[in-house]
Amino acid sequence: MKHIQDFKVKGYRRLNPENYILTLQGESLETAIYPGNFAEIAVPGAPGIFLRRPISILDFNPVQNTIGFYIKAIGKGTRQLGRLAEGETVNLVYPLGNSFSAIENGKALIVGGGSGIAPFIQLGRALQHNNIQTTFLIGGRTKNDVFLTDEFRESGEVLVTTEDGSLGEKGMVTDHSVFKGEFNFDKIYTCGPDPMMKAIASIATENNIDCEASLENMMACGIGACLCCVTPTVNGNKVVCTEGPVFNTKVLGW
Repeated sequence: MKHIQDFKVKGYRRLNPENYILTLQGESLETAIYPGNFAEIAVPGAPGIFLRRPISILDFNPVQNTIGFYIKAIGKGTRQLGRLAEGETVNLVYPLGNSFSAIENGKALIVGGGSGIAPFIQLGRALQHNNIQTTFLIGGRTKNDVFLTDEFRESGEVLVTTEDGSLGEKGMVTDHSVFKGEFNFDKIYTCGPDPMMKAIASIATENNIDCEASLENMMACGIGACLCCVTPTVNGNKVVCTEGPVFNTKVLGW
């Protein structure tokens, strides 16, 4: 069930000059939140910015009534969200979208790049709860673009690639040695740039492994009204904000 609710800025965790975690606190968390859900965040104190910003839910704590977002400051709205004062009010519409599908046994590979890592804190915990052996593969341009590895290690093994070789193995995520030799995962989850996700989907298809991808289309309304996030699938066009953002890659035709 969707809720419109005011929260207060509790604090920030600065990852680097462009990336940060925003933590908000409310009087309550009104509903269950699942791995892959997102929120539409109103941007306070920003004249000329009328649309909410769709941001994946990084984490939440129902005891402290907090909800966290990993945000990359790439535009006026996301920069403004990083400049709010503690205690300032932020309005959310949440939780939106569908979620990743759980598996009951076996091994899972989670592949993320850039801000695509955001849904995977919750997903890793959910898989750990089901006693799933989980491997995270995180990619970045340099070591300064790789975040939250300590948090991921709480739920599984963490592998890293960087394009310049400054951390982990050198290359793109698809160049990692985990894809060489025996590749016996039962499920793959991915989120990040489309070329990366399509490459991961291709590997999944070649190895007959079920794969889910969380799309990062622009979602202006979050409720399926504006249709700006529509994506083609083998079953016709789908509205990402309501029928996704998580899709099986076979449905996407990847």
